[in-house]
Amino acid sequence: MASRILIVDDEAHILHVLSLKLKKAGYEVITAPDGEEGFELASAELPDLIITDYQMPYMTGLELCHALADQSSTAKIPVLILTARGHALDDQDLKIGNVKGILSKPFSPRAVLQLVEQFTGKPAKVKQQAQKQS
Repeated sequence: MASRILIVDDEAHILHVLSLKLKKAGYEVITAPDGEEGFELASAELPDLIITDYQMPYMTGLELCHALADQSSTAKIPVLILTARGHALDDQDLKIGNVKGILSKPFSPRAVLQLVEQFTGKPAKVKQQAQKQS
């Protein structure tokens, strides 16, 4: 069964690029344009991983992480935070809920895919198929 990834970002092109990359790699992808909708989807869908932008309207990525940590059903979902160069995050931010990593923008989709594999514990489907053919 494919891992389900929730991507939360207010930038449509980021949602699009990451969705395409992760879907191509065999992951099921759900998207949300802001933290509030992301929290609702996380609570309803219980994804295997959440990738969230740091700076968003209505609810920031850190506020989303706090909300997820406060709810028992979502507290253990691993989170990867994406942040623009100007937003400084520190080690304290890694202690919020189940934040597993912070990745600075601009980033390569390949770097995100590697972290997704690491945090879900499941390699991309594309890799699995390539290994079977060898």
